[in-house]
Amino acid sequence: MGALLNLVERNLHEVRVDDDRMLFHIPSSSLFATDDVTGGIIDALRVQSCTSEDLVLRLAGRFAGQDVNETLRELIALEVVNDGSPLTPELGISRVERTALNTVVLNVNTGCNLSCTYCYKEDLDKPSAGKKMGADTAEASVEMLLRESPDEERYSVVFFGGEPLSNRPLIEHMVNYCERRFAEAGKQVEFIMTTNATLLTEEIVDYLNAHRFGLSVSIDGPKTVHDRNRITVGGQGTYDVVRRKVDLLLSRYRSRPVGARVTLTRGITDVETIWNHLFNELGFAEVGFAPVTSGDMSDFNLTGDELVEVFANMKALGRRYLEAALEHRNIGFSNLHQLITDIHEGHKKALPCGAGLKMLAVDHKGELNLCHRFTGSSLPTFGNVHGEVKQAELNDFLSQRLDRSGTGCDTCHIRNLCSGGCYHESYARYGDPTHPTYHYCELMRDWVDFGIEVYSRIMAANPAFISSYITPRKAH
Repeated sequence: MGALLNLVERNLHEVRVDDDRMLFHIPSSSLFATDDVTGGIIDALRVQSCTSEDLVLRLAGRFAGQDVNETLRELIALEVVNDGSPLTPELGISRVERTALNTVVLNVNTGCNLSCTYCYKEDLDKPSAGKKMGADTAEASVEMLLRESPDEERYSVVFFGGEPLSNRPLIEHMVNYCERRFAEAGKQVEFIMTTNATLLTEEIVDYLNAHRFGLSVSIDGPKTVHDRNRITVGGQGTYDVVRRKVDLLLSRYRSRPVGARVTLTRGITDVETIWNHLFNELGFAEVGFAPVTSGDMSDFNLTGDELVEVFANMKALGRRYLEAALEHRNIGFSNLHQLITDIHEGHKKALPCGAGLKMLAVDHKGELNLCHRFTGSSLPTFGNVHGEVKQAELNDFLSQRLDRSGTGCDTCHIRNLCSGGCYHESYARYGDPTHPTYHYCELMRDWVDFGIEVYSRIMAANPAFISSYITPRKAH
């Protein structure tokens, strides 16, 4: 008698798109259109486990035995169906033994000329009290990258704050240092910065353009929305000055697309209106939304009902994205754009992001933080750029999050796209950065299913959109 066949439910997830059954293969983050034979095998094994011989008999009235056996072999190879053979461990490693750092975030000044009410930065200071990073610490950060990961081809240096342009001399010093140092090493380097835009001038914009900075501007939408939280130290709204500076930036900046980063706080859920203002009226290339659910100041966290509304509104904007994509237009909704990129490229994440694994953030003292959100927090640091990286401690931390047993993540169908969620959100909400972000699991699962549907419709009706707008993202 043949081996008993079982459906491996944890490895497959189906999404209906009209009359089509789309099979999301969870271990590889790959998407397949389910043909009739595949669908018949899945349905039959869901009813009852059986041998391959019995399966052929059960499906004999609908499909030829040869077709059933051929498809069965493919499903067994994908480990969607199991014949009793040991399943391949989904994660190739159970412990992080080595990181491959290629990005360093320089917290160049704790001072900021704004006083945004929801700011998560625990080391934020007023401009007069800002602690500026010195050139020796910044240079040591770059040398740490090259020493720890000498085999990377491309590195990124991110300037962060506070407001990074409030320490412009250090930025310009480090651009010169990096361009010389990485060229000597035969490596490539790119510069990235998030700014509130208030300090931009024609001279600064032209400088950033000449060095091809990847730029993001923190702006929350139209004046009535933006001025609720993004205020000066004196309590005044900043929309008018930011709008003037953004107009200046977008009229002169040509080297790379400029994106807007929107923070959604309590009472602000109208995603479409904000996107329309920033994309169509101001002219940003992309607009990304970050809902606040775990901030230190709970008054700014979206309520449960508001978070549901945000995701519903994101799906409404997603339907506009789909409509545009079918007309071969990209409307710059970066949350959905990134999800479609992940699905198309079959991204499979063992960990939620590159924090600690590919990236570390350096504070003004040279301490190594998991990411820029943790500078000034109570989370222990992982060494100092003037000394050594605490690699063993870092490996231990990452390995804790790598272990999905007993978390619910081990059987979740978006486990390789979400991987438990943001470390800092877990830290802020649960006091433990290794804790999964359970508070929006269902919403994220629904969002991924929506992304699968949008991707499927694009691939069916206008696959050229992918080659025109998804694939080129890597070049930026």
